[in-house]
Amino acid sequence: MATLGDIGLSAAINIISALIFLVAFAILRLQPFNDRVYFPKWYLKGLRHSPTHSGAFVTKFVNVDWRAYIRFLNWIPDALKMPEPELIDHAGLDSAVYLRIYLLGLKIFVPITLLAWAILVPVNWTNSTLAKSNFTYSNIDKLSISNVPLGSLRFWTHIVMAYAFTFWTCYVLQAEYAKVAAMRLQFVASEKRRPDQYTVLVRNVPPDADESVSECVEHFFLVNHQDHYLMHQGVYDANKLAKLVKEKKSKQNWLDYYQLKYSRDQSKRPMMKTGFLGCFGEKVDAIDHQTAEIERLSEEIAEERQRVRKDPKSIMPAAFVSFKTRWGAAVCAQTQQSRNPTMWLTEWAPEPRDVFWNNLAIPYVSLTIRKLIIAVVFFFLTFFFMIPIAFVQTLASIEGIRKRAPFLKVIIDVPFIKSFIQGFLPGIALKIFLIFLPTILMIMSKFEGWLSISALERKSASKYYIFTIVNVFLGNIIAGAAFEQLNSFLNQSANQIPKTIGVAVPMKASFFITFIMVDGWAGIAGEILRLKPLIFYHLKNFFLVKTEKDREEAMDPGSVGFNTGEPQIQLYFLLGLVYAVVTPFLLPFILVFFGLAYVVYRHQIINVYNQEYESAAAFWPDVHGRIVFALCFSQLSLLGLLSTKHAAQSAPFLIALPVLTISFHLFCKGRYEPAFTKYPIQEARMRDTLEQAREPNFNLKGYLQNAYVHPVFKGDDEDEDEDFLNKLENDSMIVPTKRQSRLNTPVPSKVSAGSSPSLPDAAIHEH
Repeated sequence: MATLGDIGLSAAINIISALIFLVAFAILRLQPFNDRVYFPKWYLKGLRHSPTHSGAFVTKFVNVDWRAYIRFLNWIPDALKMPEPELIDHAGLDSAVYLRIYLLGLKIFVPITLLAWAILVPVNWTNSTLAKSNFTYSNIDKLSISNVPLGSLRFWTHIVMAYAFTFWTCYVLQAEYAKVAAMRLQFVASEKRRPDQYTVLVRNVPPDADESVSECVEHFFLVNHQDHYLMHQGVYDANKLAKLVKEKKSKQNWLDYYQLKYSRDQSKRPMMKTGFLGCFGEKVDAIDHQTAEIERLSEEIAEERQRVRKDPKSIMPAAFVSFKTRWGAAVCAQTQQSRNPTMWLTEWAPEPRDVFWNNLAIPYVSLTIRKLIIAVVFFFLTFFFMIPIAFVQTLASIEGIRKRAPFLKVIIDVPFIKSFIQGFLPGIALKIFLIFLPTILMIMSKFEGWLSISALERKSASKYYIFTIVNVFLGNIIAGAAFEQLNSFLNQSANQIPKTIGVAVPMKASFFITFIMVDGWAGIAGEILRLKPLIFYHLKNFFLVKTEKDREEAMDPGSVGFNTGEPQIQLYFLLGLVYAVVTPFLLPFILVFFGLAYVVYRHQIINVYNQEYESAAAFWPDVHGRIVFALCFSQLSLLGLLSTKHAAQSAPFLIALPVLTISFHLFCKGRYEPAFTKYPIQEARMRDTLEQAREPNFNLKGYLQNAYVHPVFKGDDEDEDEDFLNKLENDSMIVPTKRQSRLNTPVPSKVSAGSSPSLPDAAIHEH
């Protein structure tokens, strides 16, 4: 059990680590040769140019202006200076609202911390329950509810504080939900024209023996949306082609590297091995081998492109359908299209940057099966992952080391080492085990078949959050492997589960304090240093970069990483709300995390991250729901804890809290969530009317023509890509239909993968 001294040592280690990271960043960012690592967003916007192009040789790499080092902490006020409307214009609404999650943490926990320390800490501290008991305890426990005697009237204070914290949290959550919903509606209303505002993704197009998918789609929408249908773009299974194009690009990069290497030293040709990772196999001339590989891949790409064009199996029963107005798209996306609710399924198309093209080729009928498989896999991953974590956590404890390595007893009994093991090692061990988890969860979400990057990140975040609750929170509160926890829960009545959790919560406060310092202090400070992108940029710059374009590609701005960042934040909300009443000593550590993370991520969003997509804060309902869950969890665990404290008179008054909290959640869900799931018809009509008045002659068809063409058909280096795009555009010629009956469409069939004439223009007689 960690003492105040152990916590102090851990705090010292993490504060020193964080300061080293921050000072190293403040100095490295001033050096001209690191400029593209720490300010890539401005380069991508074309508002910043490399400082290494001018000046003396030394000044190209090192900042010799001593005054800059005096102002090396200026990045902090600079990060806070940009107002929110400007931040939205600069980085998008997703990034701005993501930052508001950290502000929300400060808004909730600053008053809660002040109130808890002013009232609860004195109430807990001025008892002598632990001192009179035979239990092992630390000074941290004396500040917790564990120090209040059984059956004490002081538990009324904790109940009143639980109500106060709940009402305050709900008040802040409701105000924030309303604000973000208003920001989203304003952003959508004021934003410039985007292809996804006019486009709907149609899936499960029913097969037709007489007509192609393209013909079916066009006929259906010319009949059922005749005044608003504009064009459509077919969906192709181009995954194999995309892999070949990616492989060719990789080979081209290696060829550029070897040619650059040869140009620097022409005394000998570069050689390479053809086996696994270039470590095994026959030794060959690197330039000749890569050239031959590129030629081979070019031929395969050409053959695959022809196959995609001609093979009916490459055409998926889906399409991106575009409309003449936002109103038409909104009506289509938000209504049922046919009598059979499993056919002609429509949803808003993601913006082109947000489309995850690989999953468009997954048949719709297999999606349910895929999700079921992943649900089973995720269940076992969650519970089996606890085994290595529990093992490492055991080794990271004094008792565990004494049991498994008794010969180390002399070393671990040294006060400094003992404090290091108890105060620092458990947190860092858990952090290391969680490094690979986001990649695993993202692979699982891709297998499920989600169609956009934003959806993939939101689903991965949901899995990460569940995993965190089970393994990081419950796994460390309740001793034993996760399957033992599950077995324990299954073999006891439901009203005993809160007691089991509630009793264990105060005992693990010190562990979570060490975890917060490792993950939320040093970890966040390490984020701003960008050590990995820094090293990789300079390696690429030294070995591969030949042109300014190469130098731009060597930059790795990264993105916010919602799938990992948001679940991390939610863990701190959960810890803060659970321990606010039980062990208020933990709250200041939470505040440091939210404050430091807000400054760091604001700087990164302004100067570094280049967000891959814009979902207009579609993730906010998830954020709200998880905080409400944390609030309910804290109330139930407190109820369970008090029921073991012989507080029979006061504990029942907590039963109303979860009911009130869930009612509050349902109110917010009904009042604000539609702004994140639906596009108001009134707003759509208003935008259409304004734009038609401002730009009556705008060529919307030309604007949308190639917006949803698969990226592998947009290559600059393949003439055949251009031919394919032209084919998509020109194949709108009118052809006779193969159908015997024309009851479902008033116009002739047209083969079009990308466009169609308007209905009046097409109304000609059938041959």
